Amino acid sequence: MLASLLSPKAVAAALFVASALYVHLRGRVRHGFARQLTDHSTFLAPINALLYLSSKVPARPYLDPADFPELAPLQANWQTIRDEALQLYEGGRITVATGYNDVGFNSFFKTGWTRFYLTWYGEQLPSALAACPKTMALLASIPSIKAAMFAVLPPGATLPRHRDPYAGSLRYHLGLRTANSPACYIDVDGERRHWRDGEVLMFDETFIHYARNDTDVQRVILFCDVERPLNNPLARAFNRLVRATMMNASASANVPGERIGGVNRLFSRVIGIRLWGKRLKARSRFWYYALKYAVLAALLALFIWA
Repeated sequence: MLASLLSPKAVAAALFVASALYVHLRGRVRHGFARQLTDHSTFLAPINALLYLSSKVPARPYLDPADFPELAPLQANWQTIRDEALQLYEGGRITVATGYNDVGFNSFFKTGWTRFYLTWYGEQLPSALAACPKTMALLASIPSIKAAMFAVLPPGATLPRHRDPYAGSLRYHLGLRTANSPACYIDVDGERRHWRDGEVLMFDETFIHYARNDTDVQRVILFCDVERPLNNPLARAFNRLVRATMMNASASANVPGERIGGVNRLFSRVIGIRLWGKRLKARSRFWYYALKYAVLAALLALFIWA
């Protein structure tokens, strides 16, 4: 009996369950059980739990930008960044993805959210280098920035409640053109704040969060992934490995010809299954969830008996 409880498979299962519970219970706002069961944060829980336990920043939704002095040049030059962003926006170049090649933000496009990638986990996009050289030079001077984009939230738009999938980064928002109003806000773990021109919001995007723009002003921000400070070299090396593989593979493009990562190439091929599932859910929620949980049960059985 004891031997079976200490088998590698049993230990792996126990660690997975413990880390999933840790992720689920972290913070005040939580998904319901059914949503959490199939959320990506559950499947990445063992990885993220390791990063949380090694994190040098406090486990709270919002962080003080003053604790990240290397990012100060962005705020100091916010008007320069704004001018390049607005030139792109007014030229119609901050857009949705062209096809199903941006799995990380695919669900955001439904309400009009748009983006223009600048850098993505080790790669500077050629279209960004050509269109906004001053912003790109600022970003290149700050090694802790691992990804960046301009992001627009239009009037009336709502971004759904979600956790971001990977805890290896923290999120930085610099207001470029905003309503400067509480009616255009982000809510992180139940705490609401709003964007202002030239001001910074920094938060842990793995807490549940959502956003709304109930104004008549297009919200334009600089959106960055900043490397999470970690307290030991093993965790830092692991974070670098995940960035170089999983995160780099999720690269998308601004224009045709730019590199599409392997994760997004796969997404463009399997999206048909997801769309079929949505049509089934619209017709019969019973059969949709019956099939969904049958697949999960089959995968669990495969793990137990393999």
